[in-house]
Amino acid sequence: MRDMRRVVVNTIIGSFSLAALLGIIALLGGGDFGKTEVRVLLTTLVVGVQSVAALCYLSLADSPRYRWVGVAGGAISLVCSVIALILIWGGEDSEPLLRAFFVTLTVAATLAQTSLLLALAGRERIGPLLGATLAVAAGVAGLIVGPVLEIGSDPGGGYARLLGVLGILDVLGTVVVIATAVFARARADDSPAPPSVDAEPRLLSTALEVRVREAAKERGTSPAQLISDALDQYLR
Repeated sequence: MRDMRRVVVNTIIGSFSLAALLGIIALLGGGDFGKTEVRVLLTTLVVGVQSVAALCYLSLADSPRYRWVGVAGGAISLVCSVIALILIWGGEDSEPLLRAFFVTLTVAATLAQTSLLLALAGRERIGPLLGATLAVAAGVAGLIVGPVLEIGSDPGGGYARLLGVLGILDVLGTVVVIATAVFARARADDSPAPPSVDAEPRLLSTALEVRVREAAKERGTSPAQLISDALDQYLR
């Protein structure tokens, strides 16, 4: 898993570096700024977003319990990126492709958020705050996907208000979960380690130990015996 993660990270960095280079060439190249340059920049944007999402999914690579979330997110985001590239370079706007793009984009973004939150705060167990945030995020995704697929009646003002409220709660919960996890980890790192039960206090300094060993060697005895004899003579 560690080797696979290294390969994925190197692939992400390499692909985005190449896309970024092409985007810079398109911006700084001579001539008019036409459709080809716009398509190159949009491709760079797609690769960049896909790279960031892949890093979120990859954060669950070491979690056997929630690894499937990252795998599902990676697969759906890859489909979303392919559809986006088809729309960018195909030259024709297809309504089924547009709907598929927005649906996969919504699901991939929700799974990226879920992966990040689980990696930060939910590897052991899902607490009430994290569970509520994930439930709200799922609700937001459902409200976005519904109109795209034309499920149910035409949404009105109440639908938009509900989506706005849930969206605000989603952002708020995400910020609180991340902040709580980060600061809790920082406090744990800054707290002093408890003393070991088996550890014994150091009675002699390093220099004194060297002197005791040298004196014991000269007298042909052990350091412990030398100290014992010296204590017996001192306490008489």
